[in-house]
Amino acid sequence: MLVLHMKTLFLFIITIFITGCLNKHGISAKYYSDCKEYYDLQGFYHKDCGEDDIVTYKEIKNKLTIKKEQPKGNVW
Repeated sequence: MLVLHMKTLFLFIITIFITGCLNKHGISAKYYSDCKEYYDLQGFYHKDCGEDDIVTYKEIKNKLTIKKEQPKGNVW
């Protein structure tokens, strides 16, 4: 059973690396992300990137972190 999961994980990782590109936001279909750059009414610069990402590094980090259970009720 464990071997089956390892094979599936290996194939998934290989598929992502073959079909996707690594950039500074995560794994996407393109190496250079299409970014929207604009200034708002107050003159602040904004840059919105990463809409075409398959997986972002933030999502990967959230999935890999182990979440500790909070105690239910009083501990004492």
